[in-house]
Amino acid sequence: MINLTASIWVGALEQGLLYGVMVLGVYITFQVLDFPDLTVDGSFTLGGAVAARLIYSGYSPWLATFMGLAAGLIAGLCTGLLHTKVRIAPLLAGILMMIALYSINLRVMGGKSMLSLLRIDTVFTDIARLGIPKQLVVMALGLAFIIIICYLMFVFLQTEVGLALRATGDNEQMIRSLGVNTNYSKVVGLSLGNGLVGLSGALVAQYQSFSDAGMGIGMIVVGLASVIMGEVVIGNKTLRRTLIAVVIGSIIYRIVITFVMRIGLPATDLKLFTAVLVILAMAMPIVKEKLPAGKASER
Repeated sequence: MINLTASIWVGALEQGLLYGVMVLGVYITFQVLDFPDLTVDGSFTLGGAVAARLIYSGYSPWLATFMGLAAGLIAGLCTGLLHTKVRIAPLLAGILMMIALYSINLRVMGGKSMLSLLRIDTVFTDIARLGIPKQLVVMALGLAFIIIICYLMFVFLQTEVGLALRATGDNEQMIRSLGVNTNYSKVVGLSLGNGLVGLSGALVAQYQSFSDAGMGIGMIVVGLASVIMGEVVIGNKTLRRTLIAVVIGSIIYRIVITFVMRIGLPATDLKLFTAVLVILAMAMPIVKEKLPAGKASER
């Protein structure tokens, strides 16, 4: 019983790290760029579908994983071009890409709604052959991806292009008046964000040994919940702290989901619970602001 319980919590940590890659992508589009990108639901599935299809066809799982990243990049690029070149509103551009990707994902998977990877080598089984337990492989590989991505994001967001990206999200009109091409910043941000989402989808598909056409449904809400929870718990005063907070938020979210399922919450209610969690997390800063004001007025 103890071993079973430990295994459940270890599974939550593993998923927190793998989905953490997706959460970092959501952080770029929603927090840094301030772009309501609903492409995420489709690009997550796209990454998983591309990786699963390539692995199923006999290609290297490592190549397949990075092709999932490339597929996500292209999806984000298309959303960016729809918004900047065709002048479609951000929300609608994301919705259009999400809808288009549903059909594209089915085509990638050969017309099937699910593609199994059972008894087929993945990046995790590839390393596990060395005699390392699979759970340790998943955590180590997930942590390695997180560390590398966080480092690259930390460096990139302090470059000229990265600073322009952050400025576009903070005040687009002001930064445009200074001669910065904000359309370019948006395309770069959406491409990078969805690239990370696609990479996460590729890793998750291999972790669960299948790719499913519906595996990305509600993923944007999960990403937002993780970002907001992490920032509420850890804070976002510096870039380094924010990146750590985002990853910790992903792990906290998975632990919370595991806990509520352990106490009997039906799996069908998970999306509702996630939505309520996001609302509470977003309301938290407002509550914190009003509490001191309320105490001061009482005095």
